[in-house]
Amino acid sequence: MGFFNWRAVPTEVLAGGGVIGPDERLPWKETGLMGIQHVIAMFGSTVLAPILMGFDPNLAVFMSGIGTLIFFLVTGGKVPSYLGSSFAFIGVVIAATGYAGQGLNANIGVALGGIIACGAVYVLIGLVVHAIGTGWIERFMPPVVTGAVVAVIGLNLAGIPVKNMAANNFESWMQALTFLCVAAVAVFTRGMVQRLLIVVGLLIATVLYALLTNGMGLGKPFDASGIVSAPWLGMPQFHAPVFEGAAMVLIVPVVIILVAENLGHLKAVTAMTGKDLDPYLGRAFIGDGIATMVSGAGGGTGVTTYAENIGVMAATRIYSTAVFLVAALIALLLGFSPKFGALIQAIPLPVMGGVSIVVFGLIAITGAKIWVDNKVDFSQPRNLIVAAIPLVLGTGEFTLKFGDFALGGIGTATFGAILLNALLRPAR
Repeated sequence: MGFFNWRAVPTEVLAGGGVIGPDERLPWKETGLMGIQHVIAMFGSTVLAPILMGFDPNLAVFMSGIGTLIFFLVTGGKVPSYLGSSFAFIGVVIAATGYAGQGLNANIGVALGGIIACGAVYVLIGLVVHAIGTGWIERFMPPVVTGAVVAVIGLNLAGIPVKNMAANNFESWMQALTFLCVAAVAVFTRGMVQRLLIVVGLLIATVLYALLTNGMGLGKPFDASGIVSAPWLGMPQFHAPVFEGAAMVLIVPVVIILVAENLGHLKAVTAMTGKDLDPYLGRAFIGDGIATMVSGAGGGTGVTTYAENIGVMAATRIYSTAVFLVAALIALLLGFSPKFGALIQAIPLPVMGGVSIVVFGLIAITGAKIWVDNKVDFSQPRNLIVAAIPLVLGTGEFTLKFGDFALGGIGTATFGAILLNALLRPAR
């Protein structure tokens, strides 16, 4: 298929809730709604990461749209994925810049130089993979490994909503009410309402939150003042990179984590769609690497394929790359509109936390689905060990430090699974 040559989805598939593949397209109205849903899914993390590093969050949203468009073009429109701000850069950027956590990072240029260098190495890795093929993947990452890696991505992220998105008992109950709203939409509705379970569940939960807080005084009131005061149009704040050797040496190793995330995400989408996306792995690395370089060149964070959006795909069974094209265009508009950004930011944190619990849980279950679909035999001790240890490493955020660089959580779990699979291979 060409870049924009999607097959129209038959009406019976759309009405019956069937799987919609990467090369298929919903009607444009429904495609737009799905694009909005993906923007909502990525927004919280894409905004949070730059705030923690002292970057401009509006620019990060804008660059996430640019990055997703680059990824779409490099992969020929065949790999459904959204690229958002990577959390893997936070620790090394803070270490390289000495950021104190308040306002704009005064040494942002030094961080940008390191991010661009990391993206360049990522592109080189992608070119190598594209040149030599992907036959090595199944040997080093059979289903027992890829299932563990995908499951770890969801489990590793679980601490974000559970520990950081509910400040008190009321907000914890609000998270529970939110994921019950999403679950009810998923189970008891049909058609496009069911496909839009994240958006519809989030809207219902937000209304309930406003009734309980503004109406009954049970918690922090819903505040729409930021939406009213924010301007409709505004330019993102661009910054120039500075290439400093020490910072680049510190930041470049993050590429290991980006490779692991991208590989795990592509394997997850392969499992969900039934389409072999391994031939596009090199292109996926190249696209993500170029997107990271472009983002760093303008003042944005490094970007990565987003697990949040894979969770949405798992829930909706819609993998059309047209949806991500629309989501990217929406992100570009949001980058130039502080008012729309304020609208998304006005969503109560515990409501977003409840939605995140659903999304991250679906990612973890997708890893288990890889095991089931490939009939992984867990009566074999080797498979048990290869799957079990990485699950704990990733969920417990097991960290290994190499000088100033730390490999934690998803990174140690991914490479742990690969190494265990190689080391425990029986002699022939």
